[in-house]
Amino acid sequence: MPGYSPDSSGVSRIAIAPDVIRYIEKRDCDFRICTSCGGPVLLPVRIKPPKKSDILIQAARHTIYISIHQARFLDEIRADMIPFFEECPEGFEGE
Repeated sequence: MPGYSPDSSGVSRIAIAPDVIRYIEKRDCDFRICTSCGGPVLLPVRIKPPKKSDILIQAARHTIYISIHQARFLDEIRADMIPFFEECPEGFEGE
């Protein structure tokens, strides 16, 4: 992709956990690792679009865009980087 940095500067050393690859395949879309207040987070690109400064790595048939700010600190992309949101129990409407 023009404007995006290919896998370079040692980023190929970043491993991707098998459960993350399965998750990406199941969701069938590209993802981006970006910064959150709790550390790196893996989000679909429809929620957090890639930036031109991102570094790209392949995960099966999809691409993971890695924030240049996170890339230097990552050794592995793990499932704990995937945010999970609990749904409210049925009938609970909050206060």
